[in-house]
Amino acid sequence: MTAIAGAGGGIQVETKYIPPPEPYLPALGLQVTQLTGSYMVWVGVTEESAENAQLVPLRGFLLKDWACAMPPGPNVAIPPAATSLYRASSSDTALPMAQRLARRFKKQIFLSVDVPPSFMAMGDGPKVLLAIERAVVEELKSLESA
Repeated sequence: MTAIAGAGGGIQVETKYIPPPEPYLPALGLQVTQLTGSYMVWVGVTEESAENAQLVPLRGFLLKDWACAMPPGPNVAIPPAATSLYRASSSDTALPMAQRLARRFKKQIFLSVDVPPSFMAMGDGPKVLLAIERAVVEELKSLESA
């Protein structure tokens, strides 16, 4: 974990390699930047090894599918407010995932999902997206409990 001191607190950046959950699925790279009251998350598929986890976000694409979601207020039964910041015409996964994460963790979520269209077209897309969401949830849970 990298900590960056700033006014009013620190920014923490965690970069992780997530091994493939199934032999036929790709490995994932995950970078979480913890800010005050929000998380900026980049997650994508990678061919890098675990030893090169720090390089994964540098070789990925932040703007492939990027969204922001705000948690609803307490005792409000509406979906979290969210918007796509940028998305390719072939991708629409970050927005609903960011909404689910904002509702669960009650924090603003900036989420960038970097999955090549080829994975989505091969039929394994839903499994890759499920692995991505599980990895993000597990990492945010560990940061919340720290």
